[in-house]
Amino acid sequence: MQAAVRAALASAAVAPTIDSIIVADPPDAWRAAGFAVDDEDVCCIGTVRIELVGPDRGKRIVGWTVREVPDGPLDGLPTTPSDRPPCAPGEHPNGTRTIDHLVVVSPDVDRTVQALSALGIEPRRTRLVDPEQYGFSARQTFFRMGEVILELIGGEEPTGDGDAAFFGLAYTVADLDATQKHLGPLLPNVKDAVQPGRRIGTLRHKELGMSVATAFMSPGASDV
Repeated sequence: MQAAVRAALASAAVAPTIDSIIVADPPDAWRAAGFAVDDEDVCCIGTVRIELVGPDRGKRIVGWTVREVPDGPLDGLPTTPSDRPPCAPGEHPNGTRTIDHLVVVSPDVDRTVQALSALGIEPRRTRLVDPEQYGFSARQTFFRMGEVILELIGGEEPTGDGDAAFFGLAYTVADLDATQKHLGPLLPNVKDAVQPGRRIGTLRHKELGMSVATAFMSPGASDV
C-alpha cells in the first residue's frame, strides 16, 4: 500500500524543468557564434536561459538552475533551485530555436540515474552505443526536462566513483543549411544524425573562444 501511495504521489508531482544553464564563457564569443545575448549576458534559447558568466568562473558549463528540486549538488552537478517562469525565446542570427539536448557524462550511470529518478526525472529511453563513436562501449540514457532532453552518457559498467559532469549542448535550428551558411568554416561537416530524418553539425567552438562542445541539428520529432 505504501509503495502504491508513493508512486501515486510521484506521478502527481510536477516534474523538474531547466530554468537556466550557467556557462563560463565570454558573451562576445557566443555573439560571434550567432547567438543573441542581451545586456545582462543572458541568451534565451527557447524557454531556457543561458547565463554567460565569463571565464573567471572556470570553463564549460559550471551549473544549472532547475525548478522543483532541492538545493544542493545532483550527483555532483552544481544545482540551484529556481521558481522563475520560462524566458521568452530569442531570435538568433544562427537560426537556433530550442535546446535539443544537454549532455552529461558520468563514471557510474546507474548511480546518476538513481539520483535523477529520486527527484522525479525519470529515464525515458536507453541506447547502447557502438564503441567506434566514443572509443568505449557506452550507454546513453535519455530524460525529458520540459523542453530539453537530458542525455546521460557513460560506460556500461562503472569506471570510477567521481561526480557526474556537464559536457555539451545541441540545438535545434530552423534550417541547418542556413545555419551552416551563416557560420561558414566554423560548421564544416554536416552529417546524418542518429535520429532518423535529422542531420547534425559540430561547431568549431574553440576557434570562437567558447569552451562548451556545441552542435546544431535540423528540425525533427524526438522519440524521448
